[in-house]
Amino acid sequence: MAITAAMVKELREMTGAGMMDCKKALNETDGNMDEAVEFLRKNGQAKAEKKAGRIAAEGLCSVVVEGNTAAIVEVNSETDFVAKNADFKAFVDEVATQALSSNAADMDAFMAEAWKADASKSVKDALTDKVAVIGENLTIRRFQKVVAENGAVVSYVHGGGRIGVIVEVACDAVNNQVTEAATNVAMQIAALNPKYVSDADVDQDYINHEKEILLAQINNDPKEASKPDKVKEGMVTGRIKKELKEICLLDQVYVKAEDGKQSVAAYLDQVSKACGATVAIKQFIRFETGEGLEKKNEDFAAEVAKQMGM
Repeated sequence: MAITAAMVKELREMTGAGMMDCKKALNETDGNMDEAVEFLRKNGQAKAEKKAGRIAAEGLCSVVVEGNTAAIVEVNSETDFVAKNADFKAFVDEVATQALSSNAADMDAFMAEAWKADASKSVKDALTDKVAVIGENLTIRRFQKVVAENGAVVSYVHGGGRIGVIVEVACDAVNNQVTEAATNVAMQIAALNPKYVSDADVDQDYINHEKEILLAQINNDPKEASKPDKVKEGMVTGRIKKELKEICLLDQVYVKAEDGKQSVAAYLDQVSKACGATVAIKQFIRFETGEGLEKKNEDFAAEVAKQMGM
C-alpha cells in the first residue's frame, strides 16, 4: 500500500524513531502500524512505547474523594484554551462528582444516567448543553471508581489536572501517617508512570513478548549477535529485570529517598513499622490527559512529506 506522510508522522510520534526509519518500517510491513512498531523495536530504533503513551489531546482530569470512595474522570476538549476555561473546569469537577455516585459499568451506561445537578437531564444531555455554551466539541472519555473495603483511598492531581491519580491502600489502622505515605506514593505514580503494582501483576504474555523483542535486538547487534545462546539468555533476563523495576511501582526507586536507593516497597515497610500495621498498595489508577489520542497537525504532516519527498 502507499505510505503517506501522515502514517510516517504517526509512527514517529508512537516510537520516537527517525523519519527515514519510520518510512522504511512502514514499507517493510506494507503499512501495518503495529508490525512497523515491532520492526523498529527489533532493530533497536524505537523504545517500548505503545499508542497509549502518546499525549496529544487537550482537556482535564479530575478526582473526587469522599470517605473510602474515590472517582477519577477525563474530559477532553479541542484546545488548551478551553481546558483552562473556568466553566470547563467546573464541568469536569461535576462529571467527577457524578462518577463518585455512579454505579455504571461502562461509558454508555454512565452517559445515560440522570445528571446529578439536574435530574431532568442525562449526563449526555449535560455534555451537549456544555458543548453549546463553550462552542467546542467536548468528550467525556473515561471514568473509574474505587471503593476501599479495608483501608483508604487518596488522590493526587498534577499539573492543574493534566494527571490524576487514585491510590487504594490496604491497612487495618488508617491514620495520618498512612494517608501521608499513600499521597507520597500517588505523587510517585504521577511522576514515574508505573504500569503495575508489583512484578506479580505482570502478565506472562507481556514478559514473553518483551523477551522476544530483546532477543531480536541482541541478534541484530553486530557486537552481540555472535555470543553464545546462554549468554544471550542471561542478557535478556537481566534486561527484563531492569525493565520490570521501571514499570512496577514497588520496585521503583522511591523519589523522596534520601539515599537515592530506597525502593517504594522498602519505604512502605518503613511506614508499616512506624505505624505498627502493614501498609500495602492494593491498586492505583492513573489518568493522563490525552493518552492515546492525537491532535490534528497538518503543518507537521506537511513538513514530514517535504522531508520524505512525498
